[in-house]
Amino acid sequence: MKKAVVLVLTLILCLALVPVALADKAQQAKALVEKAVAMAKDKGLPATLKAIADPKGPFVQGEFYVFAGDIDKVTLVAHPIKPKLVGKPLAVIKDKKGKMFFVEFTRVAKDPGYGWVEYWWPKPGENKPSLKRSYIQRVPGSNVFFGCGYYQ
Repeated sequence: MKKAVVLVLTLILCLALVPVALADKAQQAKALVEKAVAMAKDKGLPATLKAIADPKGPFVQGEFYVFAGDIDKVTLVAHPIKPKLVGKPLAVIKDKKGKMFFVEFTRVAKDPGYGWVEYWWPKPGENKPSLKRSYIQRVPGSNVFFGCGYYQ
């Protein structure tokens, strides 16, 4: 009986902490994007894109990484994990539910200039898509946006 009570209480506690953990991940993703935007304002876009493209650079932190896209061309201009995507036309890419999430990134970056997008994307090193939520923010005065997400 005691084991059952302990097990139930442990399960309840774990379920109660899930929203807190996801909120913390959202804050981390947003903060990393804001750090990249601040660097672009301070050191310029070319230096920031170079740092974003570096898989050992300041914008890769554990499961979090910043990627950069071109709003007008719907392409990526820097990605530390999947550099093969850089420069490819991505407007036609759909997730497993049919969402054209790269188009959605650009829509959010244009208006209101920042926000969250949910989509299905494989975790690094995997082929099977998982639900991901990314924070997107336009770099002021440019046609570039930065994004960073987390898996739910």
